[in-house]
Amino acid sequence: QVQLVESGGGLVQAGGSLRLSCAASGSFIRLDSMGWYRQAPGNQRELVAVMRTGGVTNYADSVKGRFTISRDNAKNTVYLQMNSLKPEDTAVYYCNAYRFNHPYWGQGTQVTVSS
Repeated sequence: QVQLVESGGGLVQAGGSLRLSCAASGSFIRLDSMGWYRQAPGNQRELVAVMRTGGVTNYADSVKGRFTISRDNAKNTVYLQMNSLKPEDTAVYYCNAYRFNHPYWGQGTQVTVSS
């Protein structure tokens, strides 16, 4: 089992920054990937950024150049640095991890960007 706990969401003005953190715990040696998804009201959950084994990263086109994903393997923690935030970034952000092709999800943290 893998438990994911997010922190760092909140309210910020457009152009501002936030940093999300997600700590993984449980009975595992390593996770295949860790990343972030988001879901705005009325929308489907979408990938924001993911970091796979070996450090390979993928970003949604809408956040490239503004968001940076990083991972501390020693702490089993993944971070999402979000800069130049826009109102359209407003959503619940979910931490995600994969282990042996099984997905795990955090409880979500709200990010609200005011114009």
